[in-house]
Amino acid sequence: MYDCIIIGAGMSGLAAGIRLAHFGKKVVILERHAIPGGLNSHYSKDGRRFDVGLHAMTNFVPRGTKGAPLSKLLRQLRIDHNELDLVEQGFSSIDFPGRKIRWTNGMGMMVDEVAREFPTQVDGFRRLVAHVQGYEDTALDAPYLSSREVVAGFISDPTLIDMIFCPVMYYGSAVEDDMDFSQFCIMFKAVFSEGFCRPQIGVRHLLRLLQHRVKEAGAEVKMRTGVKRILLKDGVATGVELDNGEVLEGKAVLSSAGVVETSMLLGETPKQRPGMLSFVETLLVLDTMPKDLGIDETISFYCRSERFNYRRPAGRTVDPSSGVICIPNNFQFRDKPLAEGIIRFTCLADYEAWSILNKPEYAQAKKDFIRAQMETTGLASKLDGHIVYEDAFSPLTVKKFTSHVNGAIYGSPDKIKDGRTTAPNVFLCGTDQGFLGIIGALLSGISMSNFHLMK
Repeated sequence: MYDCIIIGAGMSGLAAGIRLAHFGKKVVILERHAIPGGLNSHYSKDGRRFDVGLHAMTNFVPRGTKGAPLSKLLRQLRIDHNELDLVEQGFSSIDFPGRKIRWTNGMGMMVDEVAREFPTQVDGFRRLVAHVQGYEDTALDAPYLSSREVVAGFISDPTLIDMIFCPVMYYGSAVEDDMDFSQFCIMFKAVFSEGFCRPQIGVRHLLRLLQHRVKEAGAEVKMRTGVKRILLKDGVATGVELDNGEVLEGKAVLSSAGVVETSMLLGETPKQRPGMLSFVETLLVLDTMPKDLGIDETISFYCRSERFNYRRPAGRTVDPSSGVICIPNNFQFRDKPLAEGIIRFTCLADYEAWSILNKPEYAQAKKDFIRAQMETTGLASKLDGHIVYEDAFSPLTVKKFTSHVNGAIYGSPDKIKDGRTTAPNVFLCGTDQGFLGIIGALLSGISMSNFHLMK
């Protein structure tokens, strides 16, 4: 009999397992796939290793910073800051037609750039920053509040509003063209106020560190072990049935599968809306470093249309008119630079449009969107002749490795902030609990364990 059965060995599930095991709970983490990480993982292909999901960790703060999300989770997981082996971004940008804002870690450059591009808006932007910094964004009982409406109370220029929303939406919104203000605040601080970093060798370093801590704490992990259903007696969970028919008994279940997916595991018709926002991603390997081609940003959030539209491109496989370009080489590496140049493109996609393709059509669609991303961003002329390897994945890949309905990157638009379900001893952590990004996912696993399972 386990004290807690955790569904999913993503960031939130691993963090929850560490936290509970530290306090003597008998815990098992169940993962359907062979590699942990869920949305943020890695894979090997043709002798190369690639990160997926992780463009960057947000919420960077230096060692010793008090009160920051990164500092809090490291203390709770008993991990030293130096163990993360983090390198910071150089600078990133928001690139719209005729407008460009750059920033690095901390708000200084961001404020200066807004003042340069939008001089009549900078005072309102400063007031917005102060409002975000003072807002209680982690309250578990906070009602939904439209971020668009709040931000419009500080800033009147629609282009600047779109530019602010582009990074925070691409890095965390399950809602089309808007997001809950609590989540906006979390991502605004994570992306702009604190900023980007990454472990030098990528996400696998973080996952190995978490796996080591799980083992060290005494939690059990079962890979290639999917959950078929959550078992109930008189509405209370008694354990889970695995895909192979085996039954594991537990006093509580903590699910990182998503709110819709967990409802289905409970045998219910989901009350929450399924997520509809998914992505495609291209990974290009170059024969030279991106800076040699004049590509200097670490991450660029771009829009090539008159207005930024963050919504599912219904009926189309991909919408390359906006997206994210990540250049991993342009982090400030100390002693372990990447051996090859890498460019990663991410754009919005429609799961349904991909799901109806046959095998040859699917292969052609991948080639088409790789080209479309390069041409729309204006990078085709720089990259042509320098690409030595390419790979790509679609919403079907996302669904395969996360089990999210519709390959929804950020799950349902209906978040359950307190993590409660219809069963009194089944709780949610991760994407659909509502804390965002890698740091948010880790904090979600910790906070839901603290709140519900430490008794």
